[in-house]
Amino acid sequence: MTSTTGRPLPMSDTATAALWMIGAIASFTTMAVAGRAVSLDHDTFELMFYRSLVGIVVVVGFATLTERLGLIGRRRLGLHLVRNVSHFTGQNLWFFAITAAPLAQVFALEFTAPLWALVLAPLFLNEAITRSRALAALVGFVGILVVTQPFSEPLTPGVIAAAGAAIGFAGSAIFTRRLTRTENVLTILFWLTVMQAVFGLVTAAWDGDIALPTAAALPWLVLIGLAGLLAHLCLTSALRLAPAAVVMPVDFVRLPLIAVIGWLFYAEGFDAAVLLGGGLIVAANWVNLRIEARRR
Repeated sequence: MTSTTGRPLPMSDTATAALWMIGAIASFTTMAVAGRAVSLDHDTFELMFYRSLVGIVVVVGFATLTERLGLIGRRRLGLHLVRNVSHFTGQNLWFFAITAAPLAQVFALEFTAPLWALVLAPLFLNEAITRSRALAALVGFVGILVVTQPFSEPLTPGVIAAAGAAIGFAGSAIFTRRLTRTENVLTILFWLTVMQAVFGLVTAAWDGDIALPTAAALPWLVLIGLAGLLAHLCLTSALRLAPAAVVMPVDFVRLPLIAVIGWLFYAEGFDAAVLLGGGLIVAANWVNLRIEARRR
């Protein structure tokens, strides 16, 4: 869009946040594909450890080359710890869930995270639950149910783990949003990689056996690390610009995207439910983002 002078009009914060979330979705999807490629070589704790090591190298290397090491602060270490415990717990519960429960149930429950964020935002962020935000989250979740049709399977420990993962991811988003009020993105990413590398090392070494990367697995582990770091950069940048209740439902788009990838590359089923549910998800987010852009 251009102004009467022919110059491009500046994008609203809401639209920019949505673009950052598209980057996060692409990065999380890439990480999922790479994680599947090495799932037989490394357990979830090892994946988290190696992913964080790659992140440390990238963040510290970037800060050093750009002379920004001095920007990394230590003022909110307690909040950084809470945020990273929440994310690390959610991520490992999710990795367990995809091996112990039907994927349809795992995805349906994972994507309740925006609903949890909607509930938690007034408590931790003083962000109001507007009708448009609530409607977008609920319609998006209906789209998830249409795609996954999850409730044909019984309740299992894997399903409970998936539900816990959703709460962990929602908490991570809420505390990230709080951190963005006072901390720069570099600081958030630095403590993300450092703290989760420590968590990953302790949990991976608990049994006294850490599998070293093979030549075949190493490129996938590097890709997981880069994609994971980029995903959190995009998510943090989005949460700096717009409320969590607006940003998080955009992540629903990841489900129809991963369904298409499964169909194209893994010969997994693809039917009309994916198109219908995906349409509901996209429509709900489009309407919500339009309303938020006008309000802001």
